[in-house]
Amino acid sequence: MAKRSTVFSCTECGAQFPKWAGQCSDCGKWNTLEEEILQRAGSGKGDRYSGLNSSETVTSLDSVVVDEMVRRNTGISEFDRVLGGGLVAGSVILIGGDPGIGKSTLLLQALAKLATTDKVLYVTGEESTQQVALRAKRLGVSDSKVRLLAATNIDLILQTVIKEQPDVVVADSVQTLFSDALQSAPGSVAQVRESSAHLVRYAKQTATTVILVGHVTKEGHLAGPRVLEHMVDAVLYFEGDRSSSFRLVRAIKNRFGAVNELGVFAMVEEGLREVTNPSAMFVRRESAAAAGSVILATQEGTRPLLVEVQALVDASPLANPRRLCVGLEQNRMAMLLAVLHRHGGFSLYDQDVFVNVVGGVRVVEPAADLALLAAVVSSLRDKRVAHGTVIFGEVGLSGEIRPVQRGQERLKEASKLGFTRAIIPKGNQPKEKIDGLEVLALPRVDQVLQQLF
Repeated sequence: MAKRSTVFSCTECGAQFPKWAGQCSDCGKWNTLEEEILQRAGSGKGDRYSGLNSSETVTSLDSVVVDEMVRRNTGISEFDRVLGGGLVAGSVILIGGDPGIGKSTLLLQALAKLATTDKVLYVTGEESTQQVALRAKRLGVSDSKVRLLAATNIDLILQTVIKEQPDVVVADSVQTLFSDALQSAPGSVAQVRESSAHLVRYAKQTATTVILVGHVTKEGHLAGPRVLEHMVDAVLYFEGDRSSSFRLVRAIKNRFGAVNELGVFAMVEEGLREVTNPSAMFVRRESAAAAGSVILATQEGTRPLLVEVQALVDASPLANPRRLCVGLEQNRMAMLLAVLHRHGGFSLYDQDVFVNVVGGVRVVEPAADLALLAAVVSSLRDKRVAHGTVIFGEVGLSGEIRPVQRGQERLKEASKLGFTRAIIPKGNQPKEKIDGLEVLALPRVDQVLQQLF
């Protein structure tokens, strides 16, 4: 019988020690020892292969029969969009986000709808069953057939899952789970990795969908080992400003769908409500007519999205003017301000520059470059961009405007919402005229600024 023991390994040099220490004595690094499970066989070297299944054989790729992937709809279309069309049997999904942003609320709403046709199990490690029932009553799903289990021991959870045999399992949260085989406390790197490995192995062997809820650090990254994101099939992030009612679910990894897909929700008293037309929610036509405000046509996954970019430029009393960017990349803004000075003739060395994307949206694509520069110049000169204008395009260091992907879809979304004018890169010039939309395709930044102001 194999004996299970633990060892502490250095993540930097790989040295192993029987006890934890603050510093690795081999490489001298601090706080790099992590607990791991070490399997030691009781007899000869051949025992290390005793767990392998002798029936496993090497298979040629062209001989593998691929079954059609069947997805299970959660009943929440925005959630299904982020997942790529629904839940896939045997997949493991990791959902992360700030505390109180709505992770448990969304999953409880989805499980309540899944419970009408499938068997689901909600494992809660942070709350009691009474607390979950109170939330379900507030959400109006207290009469659903969701099975509840309040437990944190991974061995007990697996025994219950094997007995219940649900189609979908939710573990809320993975940081509360622990294994008796490890001495470290729940939430440690070793416990998170070991507990997740058990659930992933069970999901793959039984074709059960497993959803893990993860905490995030103060930097906004998922807490625990980085290997956790590699173990799962999909990683979803909850985004949004706590002071705003909007909640965004973004897929940053998905083996069964598109990455960077976005689902938009509104937090109301009855829980999370889907926003089927987010462009109309994020764009306020009356505020977009003010100086320093520009409408950007961005692309989130397969969905075109119109958002409002605001800029405020003001004289700075400081030797080093402030540069603050919310919703866009700050380093990229500094680069664009240099391009604006060199190729646009606008000097901002003595000006504070503040940029914000309205609604708590985070834009990660370079297609926002042109809209950012237009908003900055609009605020600097206190001149409004013409009403009904939408802008997008990537700006290069030499002042050229580069084309972006899916330009035709962005223009159609703008036309659908009633915009009458679009300023875009020369390379995105549409081949066919779009009804009600005047398109100006320009190759350089100075030409765009001259056209706008």
